[in-house]
Amino acid sequence: MAEKEKTRYSDEELEEFRQIILEKLDKARKDYNLLKNAITHEESNDTEDTSPTFKVLEEGATTLSREEAGKLAQRQLKFIQHLEAALVRIENKTYGICRETGKLIPKERLRAVPHATLSIEAKQKQR
Repeated sequence: MAEKEKTRYSDEELEEFRQIILEKLDKARKDYNLLKNAITHEESNDTEDTSPTFKVLEEGATTLSREEAGKLAQRQLKFIQHLEAALVRIENKTYGICRETGKLIPKERLRAVPHATLSIEAKQKQR
């Protein structure tokens, strides 16, 4: 008898993804706060500007302009919202199901892009 194709991830698998998402969410929130601080306290020299993330943002000829920092902060906020939505899908046990095909998104893709809602095939069809 042929093995029935899996239609959802097990609770153990969902827990693994939840941990990945929580770690990414924690880092994303810290990065967002750094960007927000860079916009609001651009001239201050406190310990925030010695953080590794801030150093990465500072690399290059100049520090980020407020406009660039604002755009990055917006992108970071959107990323946080996508991760939070992924946590809701885990609670609803709908996480990892492609919203176009209804099939499971491969684990490798979800580990790389934990907030993905489309399989690679569905994503490519959008182009």
